[in-house]
Amino acid sequence: MGNSITEEMVMKSLKKVIEPELFKDIVTLNMVKDVRVAGKDISLTIVLTTPACPLKSEIQNRVDQAVKGDHPEIDKISINWTSNVTAGKAGGKEDLIPTIKNTIAVSSGKGGVGKSTVTVNLAVALARSGARVGLLDADVYGPNIPMMMGVSKPPVSAGAKLEPAESHQVKFISMAFMVEDDTPIVWRGPMIHGAIQQFLRDVNWGELDYLLVDLPPGTGDAQLSITQLIPLTGAIIVTTPQAVALLDSKRGLGMFQKVHVPLLGIIENMSYFSCPHCHEKTDIFSHGGGKAAAEKLKVPFLGEIPIDPAIREGGDSGMPIVVSNPESPQAKAFVQIASQLAAQISVLNARSSALRIVTV
Repeated sequence: MGNSITEEMVMKSLKKVIEPELFKDIVTLNMVKDVRVAGKDISLTIVLTTPACPLKSEIQNRVDQAVKGDHPEIDKISINWTSNVTAGKAGGKEDLIPTIKNTIAVSSGKGGVGKSTVTVNLAVALARSGARVGLLDADVYGPNIPMMMGVSKPPVSAGAKLEPAESHQVKFISMAFMVEDDTPIVWRGPMIHGAIQQFLRDVNWGELDYLLVDLPPGTGDAQLSITQLIPLTGAIIVTTPQAVALLDSKRGLGMFQKVHVPLLGIIENMSYFSCPHCHEKTDIFSHGGGKAAAEKLKVPFLGEIPIDPAIREGGDSGMPIVVSNPESPQAKAFVQIASQLAAQISVLNARSSALRIVTV
């Protein structure tokens, strides 16, 4: 048959390819572009809903099976991968940051679980995948994102707006730029609300695919302010495996549920220690509690991160481990979780879009 294969025939075959997470075919999802047939070779572009898509190879296999199944004479299928991150923000409030597609609150029920370290590495992992990423350090009582990102120089003004700092391909802003290192921040609720509002409204974020918001521990004024000020895409909870941390995490999840913010998942940090000499795993803070809590609460489990000195050293030196040692198991854990987070956002946005269409 050779040249008798047409672009229309290829598109018909591609209608059989179901996107593994959105559960619709890639043609209906408008993911297929620029189909070309040249003899026995086919080329096409697939537009992913996130550059961090963890299922690219699976989609490739499904395309090969569908097209070659219908047209066995085909020799080669070349796919050009690109992405267009979907946008989704819950709530009907005014959006102070309309150029940002997705806003993700990162929270923890208690302090000391490594929430900021996780947030930084996730932000950098998403940026290294090709996404446009920002990070808002809303932990006003303990702002340490600049140190973790290796930046001490405060951002500069650009007209009526403040230019965010930038490091490791991530734009960010923090209260640490506004106060001296040894100055305690003793603020009541209205002052916290005003500071977060300024970080949203008066910073020149530009166009971003994701803005991660690093919240203080607990369920206080900062959490309430961020849910009041912007329509969040969703929230994630960082916990450690021990029972007390999980109990506090459940309270945090309950808070987001009360204000109708979608829950994107739970991350278990400090999940285990792997000895660098004998490679034996030790569950210092127990193990598996985060996954068990996610299953009980019917929330996605995004993954687990080991406790390791290299992760801490990366935060202290301003070189997150996903940058300093990207091939390490620790860095790969962050990259995998970032992919899972991006996938959850894509699924949530697709469902929200379908619901809006049905409602209309």
